Amino acid sequence: MANPLLTPAEAGAQLGLTPGALAQLRYIGGGPLFIKLTAKAVRYRQSDLDAWIASKARESTRDYGIAQ
Repeated sequence: MANPLLTPAEAGAQLGLTPGALAQLRYIGGGPLFIKLTAKAVRYRQSDLDAWIASKARESTRDYGIAQ
């Protein structure tokens, strides 16, 4: 599989976030896109993590990025 599905623990390890922090981002919004396979099974695509990281790049502390 070219774009494997990662568990919240695996995704969190790459991002430096806990699975609980990712769960909070899923609830409030603003985190990386995720796949909900079943009511309890959540996965992340590597490409979505990479895109989310890229969207967080800033040139200064005054740079808020594009409003969403």
